[in-house]
Amino acid sequence: MDNPILKIENLSKRYGKNLVLEDISFEVEKGEFLSLLGPSGCGKTTILRLIIGIEKASSGRIYKFGEDISDLSPMKRNIGIVFQNYSLFPNMNVYQNIAYALKSRKLPNEEIDEKVREIIDIVELNEHVNKKPVNLSGGQQQRVAIARTLVLNPDIILFDEPMSALDADIKVVLRNQLKEIQKKLNMTMIYVTHDQEEAFALSDRVMVLNDCRIMQLDTPYNLYHKPANEFVKKFIVNHLDMKVKSIEDCINGQ
Repeated sequence: MDNPILKIENLSKRYGKNLVLEDISFEVEKGEFLSLLGPSGCGKTTILRLIIGIEKASSGRIYKFGEDISDLSPMKRNIGIVFQNYSLFPNMNVYQNIAYALKSRKLPNEEIDEKVREIIDIVELNEHVNKKPVNLSGGQQQRVAIARTLVLNPDIILFDEPMSALDADIKVVLRNQLKEIQKKLNMTMIYVTHDQEEAFALSDRVMVLNDCRIMQLDTPYNLYHKPANEFVKKFIVNHLDMKVKSIEDCINGQ
């Protein structure tokens, strides 16, 4: 059996006396879309920071394709991340923003142009290629940020609440586009959100976190129909019942 693309083993994180994560273990398969869901302060973003290498775990190990990457620098992990704030260069247009990281790697201009135009086509930004960020909508700016990460061909892309600043209607459109991109490229994505509906619409599996631990890691269907404990029932089932007309539509991303 092939190694999972990512294996997290007994991961814990402390900041001084403050415990943020306790003995977290899970695996992610290649091409899987996994969402991390839970209340503020439960450790969702900390998990991303440990995976990409911005933070170092207090204990536990991280494996990618079976290789221990726990002590590798972020640059050597080949993992991308998309933040809530798009961090685009305001003086550069869409093409230049996406090409920037490739140019810093000193790739040939022809190769850069081919890669950038391919990604621009995938994220459907062709008509905006010469626009600067100030002339783009929030959803379009987020697609540029996603394209800028995709063009580097990472093994995994992490998302830290990338849609939380967008209007509800734009969120629905963008999450549908993101799911299409993920399926088209068979890309492995790990997505942090506080929005239950968003997690259910996007994910193959959802990890529910609380009090520094995993409460349940399962498919959206099982989380809703077979919650593992009272916290998951209240956080998932009761909340979704108040928000969506049909749980099946939510799970199917409609």
